[in-house]
Amino acid sequence: MYDYTIIGAGIIGSLIARNLSKYDIKVCVLEKENDVANVQTRANSAIVHSGHDPKHDTLKAKLSVLGNALYDDLEKELNISLLRSGAFVCAHDKTEEKILDDLYQNATLNHVKHMEFLTYDQAKILEPNISPSVTKVLSLPTTKVCFPWEVAFFALENAINNGVELRRNALVTSITKHDFGYEIKTANNEIIQTKHVINASGVYADDIAKMIHPTIDFKITPRKGEYFVLDKSVKGFIHHVLYPLPTSKGKGVLITPQVHGNILLGPTSEFINDKDDISTSTSGLSYIKEHANSLAKDIPYHLIIRSFAGVRSSSTYDDFYIKEDTLNKGFYQVAGIDSPGITSAPAISNYLVDEIIKIDLPIKKTYNPILKKKVVFKDLPKKEKAIKQTENPLYGRIICKCEHITEQEIVDAIKGPLGSQTIKGIKKRARAGSGLCQGGYCESLVLKIISRETHTPLSKVNYDQLDTPILCEETKVKL
Repeated sequence: MYDYTIIGAGIIGSLIARNLSKYDIKVCVLEKENDVANVQTRANSAIVHSGHDPKHDTLKAKLSVLGNALYDDLEKELNISLLRSGAFVCAHDKTEEKILDDLYQNATLNHVKHMEFLTYDQAKILEPNISPSVTKVLSLPTTKVCFPWEVAFFALENAINNGVELRRNALVTSITKHDFGYEIKTANNEIIQTKHVINASGVYADDIAKMIHPTIDFKITPRKGEYFVLDKSVKGFIHHVLYPLPTSKGKGVLITPQVHGNILLGPTSEFINDKDDISTSTSGLSYIKEHANSLAKDIPYHLIIRSFAGVRSSSTYDDFYIKEDTLNKGFYQVAGIDSPGITSAPAISNYLVDEIIKIDLPIKKTYNPILKKKVVFKDLPKKEKAIKQTENPLYGRIICKCEHITEQEIVDAIKGPLGSQTIKGIKKRARAGSGLCQGGYCESLVLKIISRETHTPLSKVNYDQLDTPILCEETKVKL
């Protein structure tokens, strides 16, 4: 019997798990995918927004500003990557400048700090490649950029170190209410008994909610966003996150520097019916280019290394929906977490645990909020690299030439409490395959290392989900 079962291991579910791991209770996390952080957390802009945009006096406004500040704590405790980029919201004429003034007033009400207006000439000193059509910007220095997969991985690994249990490939098929709490059944015929349930299942939150409450008062209306990724050789082309003025569709097409040197262009914003639709389109990618050009000049489109799409869990409820279910005591809905969901994630966790659940227990003596810093070999000083290579020859073999990832880092990504045995899982953890060649050189080497370390035949190593082997049949045979 578990005290709390969390459905969904994205950034929200992972941070909630870490928060609950402070207490002497039994916690389980159920994830339908073969890996964590594989849906909404996997595909987004990675921005820790300042809190300037959400309508004042909403949960989105309150939790985005609080969440932004909490990322500094996560950096210290979990050793997450954080880029303090700041951001410019760009106006292009007198009409847009008036809207920019209104945005400033909203941000002031939301208690966003250190804002200022800049003229084009002032902005150009800081961003030489900003578009000459820009007439005025609102500077938001508290804006940051994170690496969302990493935040989820590190938070959940820390939770597991503190006693939380994780079950992957655990698609929830039914939930039944009992006197003791709830019984959850999964597609692999596992039965979980739990006193409380936390529904943090992202775009599937309404599907989970309907299993216990058929007439819920929110519906997920999935919205797809497409992106371009520019190679890390563009680092320095843009230093700040560049926003257009927000619209009813969201914050618009952005230019976003990333923690590893890449630049993201996007997203689009399109309501869709299929929650699993992560396809890109010619029209969507053309739309990105058209609108990105209004923010910066001479964008190096020839350095695009990939495109991708993600789905956001917008809902019919005009705010984050974080409540105890109205019919089922001990069943908590954490739904409609669209933008600024990444920003708000640590504050959402605190809000749920402290203000909605109201756990009244002492923090257990064994709780350790610190996660040891992972070895990133390419970032080590030269002398420390030499020591590492002497101690462990696997640090002396570069597997991913684009990102300078060593064999030992691949091994580390396979092993450990939240390790992965898939090509995509290793890419997410160690960045092997994330560079200019997109795995063209290193993917076969990663495949062999996974096979060796897990004692799995090469033909059985999966790309991502279960039953997704890369190798299907031999193409070269000896006669």
